Amino acid sequence: MRTLVLEMGQLWNQPGWDGEVHCDMINPDKRSMWFKNRTEAPVDGVLFLDLANRPIQRYAGVLDRVNYGDMGVYLGRGVGGGSLVNGGMAVVPDRAYFEQVLPQVDAAEMYSRFFPLANRVLRVNHIPQPYFEGSEYYRFSRLSRTVAGRAGYGTTFVPNVYSFDYMAREERGEVPKSALATEVMYGNNHGKVSLDKSYLADAVGTGNVTIAPLHQVVRIEPEGTGYALTVREITPDGELVAEKRLTCGHLFLGAGSLGTTELLLRARDTGALPALSAEIGESWGPNGNVMIARGNHLTEPTGFQQSSIPVLAITADDVLAEIAPVPAGIETYVSLYLAITKNPERGRFVYDAAADKAVLQWTRAQAAPGLEAAKAVFDRINDANGTTYRYDVFGSRRAFADDFCYHPLGGCVLGRATDVYGRVKGYRNLYVTDGSLIPGSLGVNPFVTITALAERNAARVLAEDFTS
Repeated sequence: MRTLVLEMGQLWNQPGWDGEVHCDMINPDKRSMWFKNRTEAPVDGVLFLDLANRPIQRYAGVLDRVNYGDMGVYLGRGVGGGSLVNGGMAVVPDRAYFEQVLPQVDAAEMYSRFFPLANRVLRVNHIPQPYFEGSEYYRFSRLSRTVAGRAGYGTTFVPNVYSFDYMAREERGEVPKSALATEVMYGNNHGKVSLDKSYLADAVGTGNVTIAPLHQVVRIEPEGTGYALTVREITPDGELVAEKRLTCGHLFLGAGSLGTTELLLRARDTGALPALSAEIGESWGPNGNVMIARGNHLTEPTGFQQSSIPVLAITADDVLAEIAPVPAGIETYVSLYLAITKNPERGRFVYDAAADKAVLQWTRAQAAPGLEAAKAVFDRINDANGTTYRYDVFGSRRAFADDFCYHPLGGCVLGRATDVYGRVKGYRNLYVTDGSLIPGSLGVNPFVTITALAERNAARVLAEDFTS
């Protein structure tokens, strides 16, 4: 089927001044952030020195942080979306929790058919344990495994879309370094199979798909039996090239929890699509994301060489704490973790007509259940090891950061704002395909689940909505 994909970010396939497509985390430049004057990395520095953030030129960079008062949300900008900037962690959720979160979905079908399909097309692989145990670049993970074990907690390996065969060759000096050269948050130049190299490459290869980068959809209106879109095309420097009106018979929204929700809220509340459900904008959550920094003894260094790709997580009660790297190029003795907690609190988006945008209603107090769950785990780890938290990593002398997230979920929840296959209620041939379908929490990274749900929903839509 002839398909046009509109992407507000760039197609990241052209090298910059240094011969690389993406910059690394230690020396960020304009390629790093989406129209910011300064980088906004979650880690401010170490020893109260700003080692992470730099002034940069405003540009259509690959990573965005959208700030809403008490919550900042990280987003990927480019062909491939969040897969360009995430850690590549491809985790299938615990089945019991999946059934609790999405009870209207046939879990047996998901776990037997659609999760395996998503893993195959995404090219998910596992780190070989002998490589993990012997690599200097994973000393930081092995240390966190040891200190967690002293507190009675276990760990689990986490699969990834980064090629571990490539990583081993990096370490042997056979290929250019990427994960072992502080690349991930602003994109990986090598090794990582992001969506532009898997699903999107396969789609373009059919000859039926055209991708239009630097095209942002700002309005949706009905047009006959389909839809008309108002689209702004810009240059990488942000200059307006043209404002276009495009029409289609079937419209699939994959703009993420923030983008899809904003487009539908605007359409509903301006009267363009007034029959949209009152559930649009509801049940948003940050997947219980909390980051933690703790210190280690001088006799237990984390290592100054660290892979940027996490592969191990601490399993503790209702917390999955992924062991994150601090690839600062110096010994920091810092252990960093992204805790995914099962925080039941939910926010909501509302449309601000004066600003013409969706605004998140979420308070710092709503992060408290996730923070308390994470703190209980790491208080116990510190007690068992005689260690303390680090207060020099996130700014404002905090050991925990619960004011930003990597995993925004909800806003167009499956079975509420849509039917059980992502068809938007109130209108025909209008679909949601992204993380806005999941109500706020999943217990693990949502990358694979979003993909598997899209596969499931598309299979039904293709069978029933494209019969003529």
